[in-house]
Amino acid sequence: MMSGGVAGAMASAPAGVVWTKTCVVLKRELGEATFGSWLGQAALRETGDDVCLVAATGVARDWIARHAWRRIGELWAQNDPLGRRLDLKSRMEFDFDAPANAAAAAPAAQAVEASTAPEVFEVEAEAAPAAARHGRLLGLQDRFAFDSFVAGPSNEFAFAVARRVAAWSDGHFNPVVFHGPYGFGKTHLLNALAWEAMRNEPTKRVVYLTAERFTSTFVKALQDRQTAAFKDELRNADLLLIDDVHFVAGKTSTQEELFHTLIALVEDGRRVVMTADRSPTEISEMEPRLRSHLQAGLVCGIEPADRALRLGILERKLQTLAQQGRFLPSAKPEVMQFLADRFTDSVRELEGALNTLVARVGGEVARLTLDEAQTILRPHLSCNERKVTVDQIQKVVSEHYGLKQADLISERRARAVARPRQVAMWLAKQITTRSLPDIGRRFGGRDHTTVLHAVRRIEGLKAEDPAIARDVDVLLRKLRG
Repeated sequence: MMSGGVAGAMASAPAGVVWTKTCVVLKRELGEATFGSWLGQAALRETGDDVCLVAATGVARDWIARHAWRRIGELWAQNDPLGRRLDLKSRMEFDFDAPANAAAAAPAAQAVEASTAPEVFEVEAEAAPAAARHGRLLGLQDRFAFDSFVAGPSNEFAFAVARRVAAWSDGHFNPVVFHGPYGFGKTHLLNALAWEAMRNEPTKRVVYLTAERFTSTFVKALQDRQTAAFKDELRNADLLLIDDVHFVAGKTSTQEELFHTLIALVEDGRRVVMTADRSPTEISEMEPRLRSHLQAGLVCGIEPADRALRLGILERKLQTLAQQGRFLPSAKPEVMQFLADRFTDSVRELEGALNTLVARVGGEVARLTLDEAQTILRPHLSCNERKVTVDQIQKVVSEHYGLKQADLISERRARAVARPRQVAMWLAKQITTRSLPDIGRRFGGRDHTTVLHAVRRIEGLKAEDPAIARDVDVLLRKLRG
């Protein structure tokens, strides 16, 4: 995972100094927003005498190659006294082509992102088999580690906080609550935190529970008159992790016990981390004292993944599947973009769609066309997506851009109308079953070639223009409810 930006990367290393100077100019020339969207998640990696700029995704790599690579080359040449050649790869390409790169990288590269090393978790498991066994007894999942967590603007602060807690750093906030929608990495982050904390401090006592398990165990302790043992089990923890704490809302006795457990641990300097599906302030059924104490620590929101992050997650997942199936981790860009645009509500659904494709075609996934992918996923799409009409799309798009619906079907060709019209046509092609000619008829009787041009134009702009990519992302969410 590439966490954080590149501008301050590797300041102490010669290559890092060169890249920092390059970034200063690029930010000024491209603007903060464009730089952040396409270069902000990149990282400079050194392997021996080779230097590579590793883009977060294949889409980001392609944008950099088309729009910034020549300028990057000029700035790099001006600032590098050693005249080193700078290469460009996506993160997936870099990891696949040189699996030992992270271990062999110069210290400066390791400082940028030590967690990108693919072998970290394997070494961890070998070095601490007892911790691994203990983690599985706690219910932790091996696949949820920091090195398999893809960070982006929507989750990078929560990721940084989790890494800090796992390192047992002093001065942290207590308790920490990660909150966000279902399926966007909260459980992954909590599991990764637990594994890393046990690896860093094997003698510390880590306890991981879902809120449901906390409740059921507490109820059983009451029935068996073993509440003292239950309290001791939790209050002797150096780090207590509770997943889906919103589950206890409305359960009076369970909330009371959780409240006293939280107070005892925090007052004793022990660490507490929880996750919830929403901010504690929004959990109205929760007992006010408990809610207040959860708010008193650090509340970190995890937002839904944006398109760039969804593409990064897909590439990481494809790499994992390819390693398991021993095939090249490659897929057509239009297939990956289709998945990223169609499955926006949950990372689990996004990864599940890719799982389905790989399960059907295996190593042939690199040859899979967009039509073939849509055919394979059609049953899944039809039962997971509510019916959206072209009329609804036109209404939502016109409201988003401050237009009248009639503008989208008019003959007006001004850019302020033409671009939203193209966006609406693209959406109609993506999330309805209407044919191109039918879509054209519903946009003022336009020809199917006009619709096809609009679809292709928006596809291209999504990779080049962050504003268009954001608009499309927002509109897809609105239309899918």
